[in-house]
Amino acid sequence: MESSTSMINIDGELCTGCRRCAEVCPVDAIKGEQSKPQKIDTEKCVMCGQCIQICNGYRSVYDNIPTSMSKEAFERGMLDDIDEPLFAAYNKGQVKKVKEILKNKDIFKIVQCAPAVRVAIGEDFGLPLGTLSFGKMAAALRRLGFDKVYDTNLGADLTIMEEGSELINRLMQGGVLPMFTSCCPAWVKYLEQTYPELLPNLSSCKSPNQMAGAIFKTYGADINKINPDKIYNVSVMPCTCKEFESEREEMHDSGYRDVDAVITTRELAQLIKDAGIDFTTICEEEFDTPLGMYSGAGTIFGSTGGVMEAALRTGYELYTKKPIPKIDLTMVRGKEGFRTAEVDLEDFKLKVGVVSGLKHVKELMESIKEGKCDIHFIEVMACPEGCISGGGQPKVIFDSDREEAYSNRKKGLYNHDANLTCRKSHENPEIKKLYNDFLGEPLGAKSNKLLHTKYKSS
Repeated sequence: MESSTSMINIDGELCTGCRRCAEVCPVDAIKGEQSKPQKIDTEKCVMCGQCIQICNGYRSVYDNIPTSMSKEAFERGMLDDIDEPLFAAYNKGQVKKVKEILKNKDIFKIVQCAPAVRVAIGEDFGLPLGTLSFGKMAAALRRLGFDKVYDTNLGADLTIMEEGSELINRLMQGGVLPMFTSCCPAWVKYLEQTYPELLPNLSSCKSPNQMAGAIFKTYGADINKINPDKIYNVSVMPCTCKEFESEREEMHDSGYRDVDAVITTRELAQLIKDAGIDFTTICEEEFDTPLGMYSGAGTIFGSTGGVMEAALRTGYELYTKKPIPKIDLTMVRGKEGFRTAEVDLEDFKLKVGVVSGLKHVKELMESIKEGKCDIHFIEVMACPEGCISGGGQPKVIFDSDREEAYSNRKKGLYNHDANLTCRKSHENPEIKKLYNDFLGEPLGAKSNKLLHTKYKSS
């Protein structure tokens, strides 16, 4: 078995050389001849996992392959009793480690789930594409043995408070523009290794996942009266690059590793099946509070344009001190590609851009280098339609289903947003309490220490 990277791999015994993976790779990191096994250039790979999503070279029980299926599953970090196809492109996961941790009664086990997970997890249990399943997911996580079931959406609300304040500060103080979002670790890695000269344009904010991790091991430890030494924080993500992000040396500002393990949506489905939990019939439950309460703005982070829309809902009101006239900012929503919009802040026209899919970012980056870009704020997501199409999401086996799957997942998030009472990050009562009781103010000393970082060229 041939590995290309520690996290994203192509199994040479299963690869048919169809090169579909090479076609979707946004950084041209996959090399090989047609009809021969492909290899990943580890210097270029940003671990977005789109090769995993598109791969259709799989192992059949009838295939005469030297490596046993059990050995292949072991080397991939899969659970022993999971019966599912083994595809050539895969990520090496942490689900076995998490299963062992869940047996440890001496550890306080916290879990957080990204917004895109709740509109995809049901697909691995036969539910219709895009089914919103946050209540079933919360219940299943408790049955697995987690002591607290929290939500990355709270981290998304926190990100908006910090990132929105950072943008306004740059606009008013003459800071580096355009400012890029920093939620997507594959995008951050791409910028670090391809355009390091533009790193000053990147927001200093950590991702929602990492912000939440830092809060869980500081403020969360205090309110739960638990020694941070005893806390083990697991993140469930739609992304195959989040494990890499969690291992970065910068992500220890709580005094510990802020996020201890990351599993994908697919791996959570493995855990649930392994435990014999009937996901389709389980009764819905709520996330634990206070660190599981979120706004609709936090929810839409999972779709392309969602971070921008959430930021504009809050940024408009922070800047103008007035309610935003229209909360549904559909002009920043869309599909794969690059789009722009303009927002009237009364005395200022804010120009924003949204990039979905790293393949569409190069021309923009070159225009910024040449001083030809007049945009103020840009959201970039590595995956084609944002996190809902992430490398760690349930595989869409048939290409004919892909558009419906992505469309339904997005609809699930926006419907969830529309049905929530609180739809702006700065109006989330638990966010207000977090600042009042612990953080102080956005961009303050404690916020800067826990929620911000400095990215660097690789």
